[in-house]
This record gives sequence, structure tokens and C-alpha cells, in this order.
Amino acid sequence: MRLIAALLLASVSVAPAAAALHRYGGLTLSPAGAELAAIEGDVAPHSAVVIRSARDGKVMHRFDPCATCSYSGLTYAPSGDDLAFLARDQKAGKATLFLASAGNVRPVATVAGLASTPRFSPDGSRIALLITLGATKETGATQAGARQVGEIGVANDEQRLAIVSVGKAPATSVTPLSPAGRYIYEYDWAPDGRALVVTSALGNGDANWWVATLDRVDAASGAITNIARPATQLNMPRVSPDGRSVAYIGGLMSDFGSIGGDVWTVPFGGGNPTNLTSGQPVTFTSLAWTRGGLRATTLQNDKLGAMAIEPGRAPQPLFAMPVSLAAGDGKVAWDAAGGILATVVQDFTHAPAIYAGPASAPRQLTHENDAAPPAVQARSVTWRNEGYSVQGWLLAPLKADPRVKAPMIVSVHGGPSAANSPRFIEKGLGSALEDAGYYVFLPNPRGSYGQGEAFTAANKRDFGGGDLLDILTGIDAVEKVAPIDDARLGLTGCSYGGFMAMWANTQTNRFKAIVAGAGLSNWISYYGTNGISTWMMPFFGKSAYDDPKIYEDASAVYHVKKARTPTFIYVGERDIEVPPTQSVEWWNALKSQGVPTSLVIYPDAGHCVPTQAADVSKRAIAWFDRYVKPGAR
Repeated sequence: MRLIAALLLASVSVAPAAAALHRYGGLTLSPAGAELAAIEGDVAPHSAVVIRSARDGKVMHRFDPCATCSYSGLTYAPSGDDLAFLARDQKAGKATLFLASAGNVRPVATVAGLASTPRFSPDGSRIALLITLGATKETGATQAGARQVGEIGVANDEQRLAIVSVGKAPATSVTPLSPAGRYIYEYDWAPDGRALVVTSALGNGDANWWVATLDRVDAASGAITNIARPATQLNMPRVSPDGRSVAYIGGLMSDFGSIGGDVWTVPFGGGNPTNLTSGQPVTFTSLAWTRGGLRATTLQNDKLGAMAIEPGRAPQPLFAMPVSLAAGDGKVAWDAAGGILATVVQDFTHAPAIYAGPASAPRQLTHENDAAPPAVQARSVTWRNEGYSVQGWLLAPLKADPRVKAPMIVSVHGGPSAANSPRFIEKGLGSALEDAGYYVFLPNPRGSYGQGEAFTAANKRDFGGGDLLDILTGIDAVEKVAPIDDARLGLTGCSYGGFMAMWANTQTNRFKAIVAGAGLSNWISYYGTNGISTWMMPFFGKSAYDDPKIYEDASAVYHVKKARTPTFIYVGERDIEVPPTQSVEWWNALKSQGVPTSLVIYPDAGHCVPTQAADVSKRAIAWFDRYVKPGAR
């Protein structure tokens, strides 16, 4: 395949000019595997729903029924004749469900609020979707939170399940089916169309996903019946074609949407879940239950791929590549039989392209981005520490001279249950550090995905312990293969990476400058002030009120007298995952010790302030240039 061959080349061919990158989002594949659909467009302002042949990538139809809308939720009818999708008009505060058929498109229903994840019933006569009426914020805990004023905790946004008919006149309003007071995260239809399986939780949806249960919703009455209360977090419920079982991905997960764990099954009628992949040195990241059996995407070390899973047998690898994969609400879209797939493929130096074909040998279909030039060099680095095999990525300036020692910034991912994986880096904001002359190291220490569930769980009750040691020994490994000046190291990260950036300041003087985004400096005060407190129980084992010492031991403020490294801190004003008070505490603590520090709180911004990425980058590079580069030798 093109990417595998290209990654083995010692040199990189650079195209003479960089056009706007073509985007592919929400990819889905028809049940027969004959066509695929995606939301496509360039950086310029608007995208459209595009249907292509899955054989040669030829464009068959293009739909753009709303010039002021963004599109999402592409899904095929079981027959493959119809495609449903959502069009959101953010300014008008509404979302419209459209149906495309035979080259024509028509509205099916309009939601006064937020809508997502439409799916056809097995007979194709109805479409289920998740709706939030009267939403006060965007869906998800990473979004900017609603302001906490008035009486707190008496009202929450509720994402509920709804069902609309396909054949009737367009519905001007949609009524929720599932009961009030229960937040629905994900769902799947039962094959007889009489019920749906959901992951759900009572109360605040942002706060309680970590204690969500697996439940069944009656498609006529909306009545809820519990199927299982897993001891792990769970994602991607999938009902078997015979309706007897439900599969899901279960594991130690720190954020909704950052999916990783093992593949579990439980009887549809309820019972004890069974782990089908226990002990595998692989993280399973998405799931589909096809007529051909279970299909899962995987991350193992530096490679993403897919496996076929059959109870009682070892998972069968289908393919694996050092790339990232994306499609719809999973990493790969499958045909109904599980033999053909489609996915968007990219790595650090190759721009996104749609691949499709047999599961063991998908081929590149689209070529809009073939001329996109790389902005960095990239390589995978592996090392061992305390019995663990650890992996990370090293990015270098495109024209780095291997004979000249250079500064390096270590960037720690959030989570901690997540992983740095290859994403195409465009010239500009994405390559700003490399363009400024820095190497960038992206470690995946213990607690990350990619080595199996035991590795992900290895930092329970040990935040900032073994994972920080993995990062430091990873720097040693990088310095053996690249011209890194150990006297010119910087550290950055956001969310859990922000915690690590704050914490490392009290544990090592190896870094000359730190940039900490949305970090946690005091786990005790954080426990009672954040909007997602149930996430900590799986990692710490007990609440901060029952076992305060374990929280204090990992809190940078309790060790601030050892901090010496100049630190730039940034956070969003309306961050509910890690409230800005955590950054204010650390800023004041550093000032008390005479450590150079700067704090920026971005107005109205949510977690890790993606809306202000350009300003964050500018300030961060200025900070590193001030404190890291002067050590040149």
C-alpha cells in the first residue's frame, strides 16, 4: 500500500505548492459495500455530502441542501437505497434530518435543539436519533460549559432517544422516546426493531458517563430495562444479528469518545458480561457486529488495524498500519457481511485519503490530497522501562540537520486513557514548533492505549509516578537516535498532559520551560469543583473524602517548594472538565516561590481552548524561545 511503502523511504518528496487540504468526515459504507458517503470539502467555508463508488472512488452524487448548515450523522438504510444525514443550522438553533434517495434529497424531521447519530430501523421504516431539546451548551464535557448561576444542579441538558417515521410528511417537531432524567450516550437497534440497546446514566450526562449502564429501551413505550452494570466504562453497544447478545468495548477509560479496552459480550436479556479478548496486548478502539461476526479496530504499539473476533478463539488480524483511521462513529465502516471496509487513512506526512476494499487489503480510492506536502519528519520510537515496552513518536523539522543538536519539546497527551497516533500535520499552525526549530516528542507512557488493558490500567493510584518515569526514559531513548540537546528540553500538555506538566515541575529540573494547559494542580480542591467527578473513582479507587492522602500525594501544590521551571499556564474560562481555578492555584503557588510564570484565561472557552489555538501556540513558542533556546551550545 502507498503509505506503508512511503514510510519506508529514507527521503521525502516535497510537492512544489500546497493547496487547501480536502477533508473527509463521517464516512459510511453501504450495506452491500458498493458505495460510500462522506462529508467532504476544503478548508474554505462549506462542505457537502458526497456519495462515491466504493470500487473506484468516482463521485456519484453530491448533496448540499442547506447553505448555512454543517452536516453529520451519515447512515445508510438496510436496503442501501437511502442515505440519512443531519444538517445543523447553528444560528437558527435547529437540526434537520434529511433523506437522500435516487439523487434527490428531502427533509424528514426538524429538531429544535441538538441532534446526532441517526440510524435506520432494521426494516428501514423508521430512524432513531439522539436529541437534546433546549440545550444550554454543546454536547460533551470538553465543550464550554453553561455558566453556573442560580440554583445549581436542579436542571441539566438531557440527550434522549427519539424515533421518527421515514414515510410520513416531514415532522416539524420531534418528541423524545426515552424517559426524562436519563441521559442516553449511544445506542443500537435490536434486529426485530422492537427495542434498542443503549448506554445511559441518570442525571447530568457530562458528569456520569463513567458510571453508565447497559440498558434496553422499548421502541414503542420508551420503557427502560437494565441489561448489565459493567465494572468498567463502556462504549459502542452492538447487538448481534440474531438478537441474542450485545457486544461492547469495556475498559478503563478517562473520557467519553476516547475509546479503548477489551471486547465484551452479555446476553440481550441480561446477565454477567464475558470478556472475549482478556489478556490481549492490544487496545480495541471501535466495534461492529456484522453478519460475518464481530469486527473491531485495534491499536497495538504504533499500528492501527482491524481484527475479526470469534468467541473462544484468538482474534484474527486483518490488517495493521502505522496510521490513523477514521469513519463515522468508529474507525472503520463495514459492509453488512463484514468482508469489505472503508476508512479515512492518514499519517504524519501523508494527508487524508479514503481507502476501501477487502478487509485484508483496502486500497486508496481518493487522490485529492496526493500533492499535499509534508511539514515534518516522523519516526516511531520504542523503549523499555520497569518491565514495560513503551512507544512514542518523534517529529523533526522538515529540514533538520542530523549533525546539529537541537532543542526538543515533550508533548504529553490528555486522558490519561488515550494515545498519540499519526495525524497529518499541515504547514502552519500544526507545524509551528517544528518550523521554529524544535523536535517534538509524543510519548505513550503507561496509562495509554496501545499495549492492552493491563498497560492502560498500570497508572491506577500512581498518577505522575511510573508514567512520568516512562516519559523521562523515553527522552533518553530519543537522544540515542536523534540529535537532541538534553540541556534544551521543554514540556507541554493539556488536560492530563497539563497535570503532568505541572507535576513534573516538582519532580525534575530536566526541563527548561513548561507550558501547562487546563492542568490539575490540586486533586483535593479539583474533586469538589469539577463537572465530571465520577471519572476519578476508577483511577483512585476511593473518593477524595474517603482517601485524601492518595489525592494529596499526586497534587503539585503540595510539592511546590521543589518547583523551579518557568511555566506558562492557559485554560478556558468555561472549562468544566478542569476548571480554571486549578490553573489559578498553580499560578499563585509558583509566584509564591519566585518561579517565572504567566497565566491566560480565555473568555468563554472550553477544555483546552481549541477556539484560541493560534494564540496559545504563539504564546507557547515565545515562552519556549525565551527559556529553552538560550541554552544553545
